[in-house]
Amino acid sequence: MLIVDDEEIITEGLYDVFRKMDLDLDLCKAYSGQEALEWMYRTRVDIVLSDIRMPGMGGLELMENIRKNWPHCKLIFLTGYNDFDYVYTAIQTKGVRYLLKSEGYDKIIRAVTEAITDLENSLKMDNLLQRSRENLHTLETLAQGNYFRYLLQGGNATGDLEGDFRKLSITLDPAFPVLIAIGDVKNGSLYSSFAERQEMTLAVKFLAQDFLEARTKSLGIIDRYGNLFWLIQPLHHPGMGEGDEYTRTVHFLEGQFEMIQRVCKESLDVSVVVTVGSDACEWGQLPSWYDKIRSQQHLRAGDGTEMVETVRLDITEPVSASRERPLRDRSEALTAHLEGGRKEEFLKLFDDLTQPALDVRAKGIPYLIELYYTVALVLLSYLNRWKHDDNIDANALMKYDLQASWHESFRYLRKTAESLFDFRQSSERNRAAAAIDKVRAYIAEHIAEDLSLVHLGNVIHFNPSYLSRLFKQECGVNLSDYIEEMRIEKAKELLRRNDLKIADVGSLTGYEAAHSFTRFFKKMTGVTPQEYREMQRN
Repeated sequence: MLIVDDEEIITEGLYDVFRKMDLDLDLCKAYSGQEALEWMYRTRVDIVLSDIRMPGMGGLELMENIRKNWPHCKLIFLTGYNDFDYVYTAIQTKGVRYLLKSEGYDKIIRAVTEAITDLENSLKMDNLLQRSRENLHTLETLAQGNYFRYLLQGGNATGDLEGDFRKLSITLDPAFPVLIAIGDVKNGSLYSSFAERQEMTLAVKFLAQDFLEARTKSLGIIDRYGNLFWLIQPLHHPGMGEGDEYTRTVHFLEGQFEMIQRVCKESLDVSVVVTVGSDACEWGQLPSWYDKIRSQQHLRAGDGTEMVETVRLDITEPVSASRERPLRDRSEALTAHLEGGRKEEFLKLFDDLTQPALDVRAKGIPYLIELYYTVALVLLSYLNRWKHDDNIDANALMKYDLQASWHESFRYLRKTAESLFDFRQSSERNRAAAAIDKVRAYIAEHIAEDLSLVHLGNVIHFNPSYLSRLFKQECGVNLSDYIEEMRIEKAKELLRRNDLKIADVGSLTGYEAAHSFTRFFKKMTGVTPQEYREMQRN
């Protein structure tokens, strides 16, 4: 929720009221319409609580910009003016409420909780699922998916793209670059069949389409690993002087994919991890940039649940061009599960392949040798690609006859696979800890600057809600509480020096207004900064 008012005392007062409530809201504040607009270019905003009359950009002009950027956003306007024209214009717009400031906090709180309820109800997507099924054109979807899988595997992307797009009903423009996003769809239980997994992934694809179509042209396909792969362009291509349209679209995608994740969790009971490329990609670069984004998704911090990560493709290390293509259908499936971190599904498929062969031996020793090396090559390929070979002997992996029996040989492969999954999980936890250490170091070095969730998320390229959740998970405290503690400790340190004025101490800890610093300090310590200084002197 974004709170907007040009009167600081009102903004701070509302911020404090909602800060103390358990509404599961990330709070932001702005002191002008233009500053509010800057917030909305940087992150998704679900609710705006705004003064309707402000110098410069007023509330109604702000409303028009909100509608263009975040069409699902709910607006609550506050004013001290019982002005009919303003009221009439506001109430004519869907999703907008209008309150007088004189009506008090209780009514404002009630309006915000009602807005939250409206948002939650709008995310119950039974109607969207029905529309998705009605719009599912199977043959066209399969043809488009096959075409882009061909391009991703190095097919000719410099041929007659325009003609191909027209024949396949692809609405993207081949004359302009494209943004790339990859979504890893996960479910808490095993899928009973390939068809069910495909159906679930397609449901996510069509749900996402409803959220993305407001500001983009997009196409989602299922890639060779069973993940969703989106190609996205701004709805209106940038003209002269509008080169940041792709940047704004990336911010839009970050916000919308968070909404998509929530809908998928509530309506389909699946989680979706999304990685978005921050730069527009030329069509000829599609295979290499796709591999870069997949590589970055693999190296995510934590388990990635409900994570939206933005990858700066221009600084990402290139993926080796020598990546092996699986030779058989079964190794393709094993590779997909291993790459996707799906341990249970990998082991289930492994057992389905090996146990019948060991029990029946209908195909004899040559088949067992082929099966062993099929699995071993999948594991070795993974080891080489992700450099997880410190504790695994690659030479021993490729010698089936080192074990006493075929049962022992396949048991060795299974244990090796389990070790790889465990190592990956441990690495994710280590990367999560390293990311949080970076955030804490940044806070310590920039205690006087903007330490909002949005800004800190940009520092380590995480979406704000994921950073907030990861920080609480790693540190046991809310990020906002941690920042307040760090600021109060820094303020105490500076107050013990007699050469600084109180206002200077406030400025050095992130509070430009002296009265705001005094109010914050007294709330945290029970005494004013001046009283604390006198106590230290005594």
